[in-house]
Amino acid sequence: MTLSFVLILVMVICFLLYKAYKNTFDIKINKITISSESTAKQDQVLSILHLSDLHLENISLTPEQLENKLKNESVDMIALTGDFMDRKRSIPKLLPYLRVLSNVQPKYGTYAVFGNHDYVLKSHDLNKLKLLMEQNDVRVLQNESEIISVNGQTINIIGIDDYSTNRSNLPLAYQHVEQGTNIVLTHDPTVVLEMQDYSFDYLMAGHFHGGQICYPKAYHLVKMGKLARKNVIKGLHKHNDTPFYISEGLGQTGLNIRVGSRPEITFHDVAIRSKSA
Repeated sequence: MTLSFVLILVMVICFLLYKAYKNTFDIKINKITISSESTAKQDQVLSILHLSDLHLENISLTPEQLENKLKNESVDMIALTGDFMDRKRSIPKLLPYLRVLSNVQPKYGTYAVFGNHDYVLKSHDLNKLKLLMEQNDVRVLQNESEIISVNGQTINIIGIDDYSTNRSNLPLAYQHVEQGTNIVLTHDPTVVLEMQDYSFDYLMAGHFHGGQICYPKAYHLVKMGKLARKNVIKGLHKHNDTPFYISEGLGQTGLNIRVGSRPEITFHDVAIRSKSA
C-alpha cells in the first residue's frame, strides 16, 4: 500500500465524515395527520409538537434555531419522548430549549417521558433533571397519566416509562385512565407489541434515530428488539390497526454524524371524536 493511496483513502474518509456531520444540521419538519373512523366534519383536531432524542451531548440544533423553526407555529400540546442527555453536566444545557418550548405556549401543556440514556444519570441527578423540567412547565410522566379536556372531550395523556431498560409498567401507567381518547408517549416503541390489553388511539416514540447510520439498512439495531429487527425504526406505522409514530430525533449518540437519516421535528394533527359523533 503506497503512501499516496493511504493519503487518498484518509481524504475520502474525512470527506465522508464531514458530509455525515453536516447531515446533523439538515433538520426536516414532518407533518402527520391522523384521521379517525368518523367523518371529518365530526372530528376535532389535537395539534401536537413532538420532539425526541435531543441527546444534548451531540445536538447540532441550537435553542435559537429551534425558536426560529417554531416561531410561526401554534400547537395544543407538546410531547417530548425521552433521551435528553446522559451526563449530569448537560442538565443546565436543557434550560434554553425548555424556555423556547415554554414560549410556544401550548394550550394543554407539555408532557415528557424519560429514555434509556436519561437513566444513565445517577438518581439524584435524574431528580435534578426532572425538577428542572417541572419548573419549566413540563409534566414528566413515569408510568403515569394526565387527563385534559378538549372542548368537553376527555383525553388521557399516558406516559409509559422506558421499555428498553425494563421500566415500563402498563397496569400502573393505565391505572387512572378514564374513558376517552388515549394518547401515549413512550421512548422505546417496542412496548406496543405488549399492549394488546391496553388500548391507545395514537402513540409517539423515538429511540432508534431512524438508524442514525444506515448502510443501506440499520443492521446495527437488530439487538434493540423486535421492531428494529423488522426495520420498523422511523415514521408512521400501525399495530393491530392502531397508528404509532417513531421520530428520528434531534440529536445523535456516539459520533455526531448521520447517514441515511435526518434530525426531525414533527407536528401531529390527531383527530378526536366529538361526543355527538
